[in-house]
Amino acid sequence: MTSLTQRNSGLVQRRTEASRNAAAADKEKIDGEDEFESRRGEEEDEDKGDSKETRLTLMEEVLLLGLKDREGYTSFWNDCISSGLRGCMLIELAIRGRLQLEASGMRRKSLLTRKVLCKSDAPTGDMLLDEALKHVKETQPPETVQSWVELLSGETWNPLKLHYQLRNVRERLAKNLVEKGVLTTEKQNFLLFDMTTHPLTNNTVKQRLVRKVQEAVLEKWVNEPQRMDKRILALLFLAHSSDVLENAFAPLLDDQYDLAMKRVRMLLDLEPEVEAAKSGANELLWAVVAAFTK
Repeated sequence: MTSLTQRNSGLVQRRTEASRNAAAADKEKIDGEDEFESRRGEEEDEDKGDSKETRLTLMEEVLLLGLKDREGYTSFWNDCISSGLRGCMLIELAIRGRLQLEASGMRRKSLLTRKVLCKSDAPTGDMLLDEALKHVKETQPPETVQSWVELLSGETWNPLKLHYQLRNVRERLAKNLVEKGVLTTEKQNFLLFDMTTHPLTNNTVKQRLVRKVQEAVLEKWVNEPQRMDKRILALLFLAHSSDVLENAFAPLLDDQYDLAMKRVRMLLDLEPEVEAAKSGANELLWAVVAAFTK
């Protein structure tokens, strides 16, 4: 009887020890996986480099593509960039969850007839975006995307609506880029007047932006727009509408340039109504695209 008790006791002891060993092994495995995930996260953060310091809004990216590096100003002949920057603001606010389109309803209203609604009035931390958001929130009845692009640009015949115009947008965006260490500020004399200019100081940021645009239609091209990053997609459309996309493609070889422009034309030929109805699409983004391309 004593022998049987001892054997049972030994068996229980061995099982308990085996359980402890298994638990310790599992803990080691979990700890190892946690360490791997942590290390992978650190590596991804390192890959991003100084992205936090040089993270740009859509408006800043479009302006940076349009600025002449040494001279520090956009082309005098570019009359598209003003409205393009207002389109950037609407999309930036939509991507950040501040704006949305009203429901299409039973009659299936088109993108250009649907009103822009304030989804959240939480501050964005960007003065221009917050100013535009405040206008949209306080305006009753709501306006369409096309109307907001015109109102924010000051392109309205209604004197009662001139207060919606966002003034000195390019200068304010350039100052943002100065604060981020991308541009600097200088004064240039143009015979009859002095003008504040903002030459490029951080070429790395500009080259990274140009490379991102090029890769989007070359190495990283995907045939389905809904699989593209929404910011990249918006940047391609609005850089084209602002007449600055050519600046990003200028360094390409002839065959690369032809392929890039072919794919941009493919995007421009898309039907915004169809794309907006697809799963995961941002309707306001496609409404802005429709306003500029149709």
